[in-house]
Amino acid sequence: MNQKTHSPGLPFMKMHGAGNDFVVIDSRGRGAMVTPALARALGDRNRGVGFDQLAEIRDGENGADFTLDFWNNDGTRAGACGNATRCVSDYMMHQLDKETVNLVTSRGGLFALRQADGRVSVNMGAPQLEWDQIPLSHPVDLLHLPLDRDPVAVGMGNPHCVIFVDDAEAVDVAGLGPSYEHDPLYPQRTNVEFANLTGPDRLRMRVWERGTGITLACGSGACATAVAAHLRGLTSRRVTLDLDGGTLEIDWREDGVWMTGPVAHVFDGVLSEAFLKQHT
Repeated sequence: MNQKTHSPGLPFMKMHGAGNDFVVIDSRGRGAMVTPALARALGDRNRGVGFDQLAEIRDGENGADFTLDFWNNDGTRAGACGNATRCVSDYMMHQLDKETVNLVTSRGGLFALRQADGRVSVNMGAPQLEWDQIPLSHPVDLLHLPLDRDPVAVGMGNPHCVIFVDDAEAVDVAGLGPSYEHDPLYPQRTNVEFANLTGPDRLRMRVWERGTGITLACGSGACATAVAAHLRGLTSRRVTLDLDGGTLEIDWREDGVWMTGPVAHVFDGVLSEAFLKQHT
């Protein structure tokens, strides 16, 4: 796209990690730019740009290289987004000429690094394994929720409902996902993962994301699924997950749940002044 440097409007980037796609807005030095109305408008794949999540880069806090906020395409806030964290970390490592970065999200401080093969790893922090941290509406057995299909509850800065099935390919994700997302047991709604074991320490996973719907991948969901699989005795703490859009590697270490996967910066664009005036 032939673009003049003084063009009015708001610059953005389009990125994806294993097919999980994002709009990224760099608001450093300007203060937060994204509002619920703008996130909803941008998330519309016909009238906006379209994304699974929106990530906004803000100035770093407490010595971090940058701060990162997340939005769903229905205009609600997302507490965590692992694939977007990896993609933006890769962008910031190039910006800062570094091989590692420290960042802050609503879950606290995180750390990311670039692997020799170009993939990016991020420490997503320790899983939340208490009912009120996830959160759930009341105490229950997290490894065996009182819901159909015997799910597992895990928090990764956002809530997850992990369901182990015989064949994830055969699951009606669009039909089942909303009922779990909106179940009263999850007062802030939940992401829903359907997974089955395909080999030693390997899982096939499909996902319904709260506020978005079916996505090709979910980084925090992959982390939650790996944690749930280990707690159920299905896998070790290091797991490979095959998602609709690609493969992620999860390693639950003492210092947190590490996720490694591909990153892609697809294109840059500028939101027009007319679009911004209409939706802000």
